[in-house]
Amino acid sequence: IIPDGTGAVNPEGIAYYRNLITALIDTGIEPVVTLYHWDLPQVLQGAGGWTNRETAYAFEAYAKVCFSEYAGTVKRWITLNEPWCSAYLGYLEGVHAPGIRDVQSSFEAIHHLNLAHGLAVRAFRNMKTPGEIGIAWNLYLHRPARDCEEDRAAAEYQVEYNCRMFTGPVLGTGYPGQVMEREGVKLPLMEGDLDTISGKIDFIGVNYYSERAVISDASSPEGWTFAPTWEAVTDMGWEIVPEGLLRVLRWMHRESGGIPLYITENGAAFQDTLEIDLEGNKRIRDMDRIRYLRDHFDACRKALEEGIDLRGYFLWSLIDNFEWSFGYTKRFGIIWCDFQTLERIPKDSFWFYRDVIARSSKTDDL
Repeated sequence: IIPDGTGAVNPEGIAYYRNLITALIDTGIEPVVTLYHWDLPQVLQGAGGWTNRETAYAFEAYAKVCFSEYAGTVKRWITLNEPWCSAYLGYLEGVHAPGIRDVQSSFEAIHHLNLAHGLAVRAFRNMKTPGEIGIAWNLYLHRPARDCEEDRAAAEYQVEYNCRMFTGPVLGTGYPGQVMEREGVKLPLMEGDLDTISGKIDFIGVNYYSERAVISDASSPEGWTFAPTWEAVTDMGWEIVPEGLLRVLRWMHRESGGIPLYITENGAAFQDTLEIDLEGNKRIRDMDRIRYLRDHFDACRKALEEGIDLRGYFLWSLIDNFEWSFGYTKRFGIIWCDFQTLERIPKDSFWFYRDVIARSSKTDDL
């Protein structure tokens, strides 16, 4: 839409997304638009990317264009998808673009991502854009491996580091001071930033895949390590812990004071195998994925029974796709994609999901 990051708006980009939004609506699908899913223009990255405060203002200008162009056709907007990944995987661990490994840079990125979110929300309100706006967080509430004070402290620090560095300023409680002190970093805070970041949001997106156990470890530079766990794992090596989704929903419900929640990503990658059934049809019998989804739907049902305001669920993902640094080697979809021919084949999980939707998400009899 703004290929150079700032300046001229590309009419072809505007038309592309307008056509996509219109096609979805015409098909009976309500679009939920995410403004940023890690696709930063190279020009902005060349100027420092998310370590540069100006990137937040460039994002604000881009958001204003989107609100203006698509007002009325889009009812729900998500500012950022998983800023944890943008900051930590992109600027600390270097496994995602831009591939930087620097502690201070990662925390500068955190603040400017949070600021970008706040600026976009402020613009949304000032423009009186119809609809709702929120943000999508991948939340890690790693549990203590043992029932002892040391492991509980290690697990609580994970909450501060992985969650409250992002949720805190947006929800009005600020940044957790112990994280900056422990990591030896300083945030590029300016006067008024926290007020901007904490503007009212209408909903929170929760992305959940897994949970791990942490154990206090004095020999580790961090003072903790991940402990061995017993659960089965997905093809990503992620432990399958559906109870963790319920714990995350409970935590976010309490932390936010009851802001409506959506599960904006949940699903699993497995080694899917293409078969030919007795009738000669191509089939992918992905029972592992069906079990994963059924158990996580059950966690959602329990959350609703507890009074948590869970409004909806987005399965990740519809079609096998490009899984970032893993390329095309990991399959999350409920539709198989042949990456050479682009042939698409619904997996058994596709038909399972159809039945869940047809039965109003009641999975107890599926």
